[in-house]
Amino acid sequence: MTPRVRAESRPDVASATAARLLRHTAQALPDGTGPDPGRLRIEWAGPVGADLPDERAVQAACGLMHVHGRATGAPAPLAVDYASVVTGVLAALGATALHIGRARGLELSEVRTSVAQGALLTMGQYLAAATAQGGSGPPDPQAPSASAPEAGDGLATLVTSDGVRAEIETLDPDAWREFWAGLGVPAAVAGRGWGPFQQRFATAVCPLPEALRQAANRCPLARLLTAADRAGVSLLVVGSDPAPAACPDPWELAPESGPGVDGRARIPSPRAATLPARAAELPLAGLRVVECTRRVQGPLTGHVLRMLGAEVVRIEPPGGDPMRGLPPLAGECSARFLALNTGKPVIEADLATAHGRHTVRTLAAEADVFLHNWAPGKAERLGLTAADLLRGSPALVYAWASGFGGAFGERPPVGTDYLAQVHSGLAAAVRPADEPPAPSLMTLTDLLGGLVCAQGVLSALALREATGRGSRVHSSLLSAGALVPRPADRVRWTPLDRPLRTANGYLLLDPRARRSPETLRPLLGGADPVQGAARFVWHTSEEWRARLAEAGLAATPVLTDLTELTRDTAFRRAVAPPDRVTPYARPYAPWEFS
Repeated sequence: MTPRVRAESRPDVASATAARLLRHTAQALPDGTGPDPGRLRIEWAGPVGADLPDERAVQAACGLMHVHGRATGAPAPLAVDYASVVTGVLAALGATALHIGRARGLELSEVRTSVAQGALLTMGQYLAAATAQGGSGPPDPQAPSASAPEAGDGLATLVTSDGVRAEIETLDPDAWREFWAGLGVPAAVAGRGWGPFQQRFATAVCPLPEALRQAANRCPLARLLTAADRAGVSLLVVGSDPAPAACPDPWELAPESGPGVDGRARIPSPRAATLPARAAELPLAGLRVVECTRRVQGPLTGHVLRMLGAEVVRIEPPGGDPMRGLPPLAGECSARFLALNTGKPVIEADLATAHGRHTVRTLAAEADVFLHNWAPGKAERLGLTAADLLRGSPALVYAWASGFGGAFGERPPVGTDYLAQVHSGLAAAVRPADEPPAPSLMTLTDLLGGLVCAQGVLSALALREATGRGSRVHSSLLSAGALVPRPADRVRWTPLDRPLRTANGYLLLDPRARRSPETLRPLLGGADPVQGAARFVWHTSEEWRARLAEAGLAATPVLTDLTELTRDTAFRRAVAPPDRVTPYARPYAPWEFS
């Protein structure tokens, strides 16, 4: 029987992240009286019935290594404490929501979360896609099978003839074709790469035609920059320095101070302050959020606020958000879309028309929070800025989730995940020193950015509970990426620090075995443990775990099939399986309030 492995430390990175964010929240509140960290509990495994003694074990068991490693051919750890940072933000969210709930009269005393729950939340879209049932549309042509070996179809990073690594981004297929035409690539060949390039956000793989990689490799960086500039494609050089280019605050919060707001008199919320009796455990029950968002960052913010009890109403274009049709389908809608937007009533509005913009203003006037992740300048063009909406609703919280904030001035790159990873240094930090720097194709900053925006919103709501004033909140993918701690130099690993291939899967050694390789020598016939790591393929994972247990060691099986999360009894309290109402699996809310 495999021995239980005691966690060798508390989740210190998660605790430190939560403490930092709660301090930032308290700075905006009167007399700095913010949420009480003493009401917060953070664990490694939480409701997951498995031994998860550290960050690496959580990544292995919950699917992060599987998704991050898809593009490079085998499960691979993120070389930063990503799950812990996510959990730190979730912990701050839980503590701040509890603070708001108590101010609104709820009898709440404590909130608990865990690093495993944080990790599972980041798997939400991938898990939904892997378990989608009942769809009538075509299968996803780019998605790797959940039960197949890792895809290994490559990253999107290009390498120039002068050895520079570059990341490009565009959401426009015409700009994509024009960029490649500038490198001498025929339109038909460039067109074959558009689907995989766009789908990489959903699948974490980018099987570009080899002809495109070769075309980039024949050209110097200067030519790629010229082609990108002419086509309107964003391009950033992928450096090897893991340090962030900037360290902005997680979010910026500016209290409303216009006419009628003097900081003394409370402004009534547009909605009733009383809580529905049936929602006694949900701190944001009775509050309404109106979101006009797309892709991942903004919808995830609304999703988190909904899980905390708020009513979240989506504004979508006529005919609905195009992402609703992204395969695979769960019933009649994209599983990935539903993973972030289920439970949100939808109102369609054409923002290009006066009537559509009037609809937004009307909805915002009846809301507690208005949230968008529009590109810079769009709110001004629409006449839907914070000043426009707060003028008639001074108690409104107006939240904008951007890509880069003001880091690039008036001409920022496209504000998407992978360029944010590059500029924040994560593209170098997430991989060890013996691998070329490249963004993870798991959407790290989109997910973290959505959570950070939600914490900014809760900070503004906590301020409103104290003063009655609304606020403007701004966060970015860049500010979220800067939250992730990383060493000054890229980490160096031995084979024992990576998942070990066995006869039927992969194992991750426990912290003691990784730290003291000599403990493995007797199990490897006296061979040097680092050199003998390849011998793990001689036996099954189950056999190796039994052998390790006899030596007082342990290993975590590395999840390589996300559907297993719905069958493994260890996850029954953390993951909901598909059912007739919700035809895809999803993680339960990552907090327990009491």
